[in-house]
Amino acid sequence: MSGVVVVGVDGSASSLAAVEAAAREARLRGAGLRVVHAFIWPALHVPLGPSPSGPPEGGLRNLADRLVAEAVDRARAAAPEVEVSRAVVTGEPLTVLEAQSRAAELVVVGSRGMGGFVGLLVGSTAVHLAAHGRCPVLVVREQPSAEGPVVLGVDGSAAGGPAVDFAFAEAELRKAPLVALHAWTTWNAPMPAPQDPSMPYANPPGALAGEEERLLSEALAGRQERYPGVVVEHRAVHGGTREELIEASRSAQLVVVGSRGRGGFTGLLLGSVSQALLHHAHCPVTVVRGKE
Repeated sequence: MSGVVVVGVDGSASSLAAVEAAAREARLRGAGLRVVHAFIWPALHVPLGPSPSGPPEGGLRNLADRLVAEAVDRARAAAPEVEVSRAVVTGEPLTVLEAQSRAAELVVVGSRGMGGFVGLLVGSTAVHLAAHGRCPVLVVREQPSAEGPVVLGVDGSAAGGPAVDFAFAEAELRKAPLVALHAWTTWNAPMPAPQDPSMPYANPPGALAGEEERLLSEALAGRQERYPGVVVEHRAVHGGTREELIEASRSAQLVVVGSRGRGGFTGLLLGSVSQALLHHAHCPVTVVRGKE
């Protein structure tokens, strides 16, 4: 095995969908799968064993063991050839999974867990882990599809380089085409010709569009040679980044983005584009943090 994929489980339908996705990711990588449940109850000093008046299989500890066993069974059914291990770790989910991410190739979580509020589109654990995880974090939204391309959001920033590398590697593993999408908005759109010819303007029509296409090509430079089997579509579009990526996710099997773009504020761990995708994408989303 080359490494380990970690999946967080809490017994919810969302986390079981994440288990199946994580098992497939482990199979693609030739990696092991580690099923992890964050067991918060010991820290709250509540009884963990069965009630004296209840059945012997009752109690919080037995419940945790059962939900992990169910997740392991689900993983083995999805990818029988993958070596699966399990762990029930005392602590709250974000702390436990952030620690697990330090030695993992990938951490996979569902978009919502057992603690999710009705109407909440994505759970707090998924959002916070995408910001704090030490490896790429895959958040499973809706039912993953084996069809369609891997979509990569490109902004041209240095922080986005690891996301570009991850997307190429993922497309190769999945034997899928890669759509590299760079969206640019009205603030840097091509300027129209002035009404008064005596009033010069900074760029001729189309110059900024060409500059954005050049930025996209430069951001991808060198990867095609390293991944010659990946078919890449360069897509530079005039539109809002969040809207264009969400629309592209409708026909994708995965969207890959960096945690922060070139418009991010210093100290902000998760940018508005990655947050929007975690809430609204129509397929799983992987958030890849840039180098510290």
